[in-house]
Amino acid sequence: MNDSPLLLTLCYAAVTFLLLVLCLATRWPRWVKVGMIGMVSLSYLFAQAGFQRMLGWPADEHLPEKFVVLALVTQEPDKDRGVTGALYLWVNAIQDNRPTPEPRAYRLAYRKDLHSVLGDAIRKSRQGISQIGSTEAPAGGKVGSWLRNAADPNVKIKISDAPSPSLPEK
Repeated sequence: MNDSPLLLTLCYAAVTFLLLVLCLATRWPRWVKVGMIGMVSLSYLFAQAGFQRMLGWPADEHLPEKFVVLALVTQEPDKDRGVTGALYLWVNAIQDNRPTPEPRAYRLAYRKDLHSVLGDAIRKSRQGISQIGSTEAPAGGKVGSWLRNAADPNVKIKISDAPSPSLPEK
């Protein structure tokens, strides 16, 4: 069980209580008190993004350069309801030619071609054929750049069958 969200919530409650005590017990100018309240309120908004990553919400970051495809959930676009659509992809990043032990969820912008490629990869994966994915930077760009995210339609994702493991000789 991960108690980090509870601990952080209690810490923010303590900071809020201390701020209340400071505002009531001091004769600081009103603009200082309002400024402190504004800073604490903004810190809650910034912490929300951290909470979402910590609690396992899909990342809007770029995919790793190489990864193993684990699962896919598709939310197709619906103009009537105003849904833009998304592809939620669970992967294990590959580092040093080995999959990392913990999977990660990513949110990708919906594209029909990408939906087709990932759908084929999941079908093969269900048949027992592991699927390896890779990201390819568009011309003139870099996948790992902080200016690009996974929703960038120019980032190309390629999926291929994983090589058969070679067994040692007897």
